Amino acid sequence: MESMIGEQINNRFGGSGANKSYGIVAFSHLRWDFVWQRPQQFLSRFANTHPVLFIEEPEFVLAENDLPLMRVSSPQNNITVARMILPTKLGNRGPEFEKVAHKLTQKTIDDLNSSGAFNSPLLWFYNPMDTPWAVNQFNRRGVVYDCMDELSQFKFAPANLVKNEQQLLATADIVFTGGYELWLRKQKQHLNTHFFGCGVEYDHFAKAQLDETPIPADLKNIEHPILGWFGVIDERMDYDLVAKAAELKPEWHFVLAGPIVKVDPNSLPQGENIHWVGQKDYAELPSYCKAFDICMMCFAINDATEFINPTKALEYLATGTPVISTPVKDVVRQYKDFVDIAETAEQFVTLAEQRLNEKPVERIQKGISKAQQSSWETTVARMQELIEEAVAADDEVTELPVALLL
Repeated sequence: MESMIGEQINNRFGGSGANKSYGIVAFSHLRWDFVWQRPQQFLSRFANTHPVLFIEEPEFVLAENDLPLMRVSSPQNNITVARMILPTKLGNRGPEFEKVAHKLTQKTIDDLNSSGAFNSPLLWFYNPMDTPWAVNQFNRRGVVYDCMDELSQFKFAPANLVKNEQQLLATADIVFTGGYELWLRKQKQHLNTHFFGCGVEYDHFAKAQLDETPIPADLKNIEHPILGWFGVIDERMDYDLVAKAAELKPEWHFVLAGPIVKVDPNSLPQGENIHWVGQKDYAELPSYCKAFDICMMCFAINDATEFINPTKALEYLATGTPVISTPVKDVVRQYKDFVDIAETAEQFVTLAEQRLNEKPVERIQKGISKAQQSSWETTVARMQELIEEAVAADDEVTELPVALLL
């Protein structure tokens, strides 16, 4: 596998091309094969010109005397995904963990570096928890922090996450944020901070508008109307709203597709008209949206949602389906002209009744136009320009003493 990946990168970036296209090493708290969202959308596009090494959150599952290892795969061209499999004793992320994590990652970088693209890669962070062992421990041409959420306000956030993020912000050449509210906070901590909200693969989600797009098999026997959601099911969802709306409208069906994370599945609201259908592949999402009569963004209003800018907003708009959301700040700010806003289950049901009885054709068309103008490609092109400016301003590639790399 390693030789195949190295040859793949060498073929594309060998010779003089290696000087023009550097590698990117990304550190993420999310799995590459998890819900397809901001990290995958951005980095899969950067991979058109830069080989990407995507370092996932480690797994601490080995016995004490087992040797640590790096599990490597290549899910698509120019992207290598690496996951550390470590003894449970390293789960405290102490000095021993940092030494092992650095050693495994450096070896993986070296294995990919037959063309020289990773001689001085761009370090790209989603996970501040990787800062202590990564940000100053590798040769690099620059540091990017793409802050997609205020992770310190999420359930089970590590106690030292804020401290590690402060170190990352002090080192980063440039910071991107996934939401406007998040930008307002982070630009006070870093002068070179830029707001880039979510994009959308319009052609992909617009398949929900096509007659030939099939309805998923697990929804074919569910009667309409169907109010649907796709995305991670965690502390950001308003479960009381879902339960109350389902109670108010027992003849409606509520379909919620996505992985259940950090919440007890047994605590989710249940009912004959509530359907938890599990995680679905990104390729399947247009089919699910085609089955939805209303797309739901039923987020709770709490600390975990204070700074979110949901990727699904534009994806829903691209399907041509009416959208109803709770009053998340960034949703209200960016999408109030395209979606309905409901603060309570009663308001949610009332708005849904209106949209089911009379489809808001003009608003839907405006939403489609908004989605058509919001491609990931446009965002990535501008990010690339800003990164080059930020790295050029520093001008010097950070070369570490040999002793630090051992």
